[in-house]
Amino acid sequence: MAVHAGQHRLGPDRDRITLRTYREGLASTAGHDLTIGVSRWTGEMTTGDDGIPTALDVTIDMHSLTVVSGSGGVKPLSDRDRREIAVTARKVLGADAHPQATFAAKSFEPSGGTASSGTMSGTFTLRGVTKPVHLQVSETSPGRYHAATSIVQTEHGIKPYTGFFGALKVRNSVDVEVDVDLSAPDGGQGS
Repeated sequence: MAVHAGQHRLGPDRDRITLRTYREGLASTAGHDLTIGVSRWTGEMTTGDDGIPTALDVTIDMHSLTVVSGSGGVKPLSDRDRREIAVTARKVLGADAHPQATFAAKSFEPSGGTASSGTMSGTFTLRGVTKPVHLQVSETSPGRYHAATSIVQTEHGIKPYTGFFGALKVRNSVDVEVDVDLSAPDGGQGS
């Protein structure tokens, strides 16, 4: 992940954080696998003279989760379904008591002999619980990067959503994907 040295501001104007939830249980065909977007978040990445990240700090507004799409299910998601799911997600995640989630990384380990991919290691704080997390990063095109990890809800004190008396469940592990565009010399927003 080699980019020019200095500070790079990240955010939803140019970059994207996506959550993916999956259903399980006896009544899983009634539910939807969801794609959830984060519309309000900020980030700052610092890179050294070698262009490799030395720090990354991200703050996510937990009230900004929006259901983008849902696949599967008995019927397609309506706009009302999307709004209700977003409200339920904020309750399950305790967004009123813990309105922000944060990610702080202090190391990047290149893989395959190149700095265009590797592992960014840090901590993720959700609902006041901090756990280690590792993002797998790869360059998708010059200056554009994709990072992915999974967050286990119960490790952060979250009881995954259930419906139909427990026959429909949201899988405990939620996939997190981040797409960042640093193709402009300053990341388009940095200094």
